[in-house]
Amino acid sequence: MKVNAVFQGGGVKGIALVGAIAAMEERKVGFHQMAGTSSGSIVAALLAAGYTAEEMKKLILETPFSQFVQKDFLFRLGYAGPALRLLIKKGLYSGEQLERWVHRKLMDKGIRTFNDLQPRQLRIIASDITQGRLLVLPDDIIQYDINPDRFEISKAVRMSCSIPYFFEPVLIRKNVRDKKPLDAFHKQFYYIVDGGLLSNFPLWLFDQSGAVRRGIPTLGFQLVGKNQNHPNRIVGPITMLQALFDTMLSAHDERYIEKHNDYRTIKIPSDAVGLTEFSVSTERSMELFESGLSAGRRFLDHWSMDEYLKKYGQYERESLKDRDRVMS
Repeated sequence: MKVNAVFQGGGVKGIALVGAIAAMEERKVGFHQMAGTSSGSIVAALLAAGYTAEEMKKLILETPFSQFVQKDFLFRLGYAGPALRLLIKKGLYSGEQLERWVHRKLMDKGIRTFNDLQPRQLRIIASDITQGRLLVLPDDIIQYDINPDRFEISKAVRMSCSIPYFFEPVLIRKNVRDKKPLDAFHKQFYYIVDGGLLSNFPLWLFDQSGAVRRGIPTLGFQLVGKNQNHPNRIVGPITMLQALFDTMLSAHDERYIEKHNDYRTIKIPSDAVGLTEFSVSTERSMELFESGLSAGRRFLDHWSMDEYLKKYGQYERESLKDRDRVMS
């Protein structure tokens, strides 16, 4: 059996998602289409490129994620440094190291652009805060006069992972028709940031694809537990920003998930690790992996395709009707 998979964002807790993928592989469940937001987009991209759960686990355990938050020379200026960087760059860290890492790992599998994958195999969510718009990549990148087929997956992942104020936003230069001659520098660009700002768990993405009719269910991989027993520690403006977006990514879409999607959501306990904690021990990473593995096994023990069709077959038909009405 093959499924469509949607991966929630959650910082370095992404290895818990890999554990749940390992449970799928144990039961011979394959993957048809993948989507993800923030760190979930990294997992989705690696999976689409052909990485197995074991390969992803090894990759994550061997990668010092602290390299993605290297401090530049401005941090030598004491408290003024971070404030200056936020003012100039709109983010504490560049995000380039993350993009380069994803690029290298995809290239190891011979994958660079979305055209190297099957059509519509991978979708990544980002947010255009200039226009106040949710982006589904690569589909929506054409709005910026960029060819979706030639768009690099690593760039899309960086966009999706650009936590506001933590990582710099990705800038897309406006084309001539959208610019005014005397525009200030910052007005000449679209600012693209973390997809979790608008939808951290885009489980809706495949509802209008007709997948159920083709026998392909959609399963969501959700990280749960943060903020229930381990409150965020707020001691200043930077930690307040971290807590703000940690809360946003943890709670986003929660009501929708609880009301409509419990039977197609694998809920993975992942408490005690914050969104922006990039220094996680090997032992803690393995605990997260095992948590995902156990959650995936429990889910599959009580899941059946027949029950899924009863719950979501009609729901998909209604989504298709809504789509047809909009397009007619």
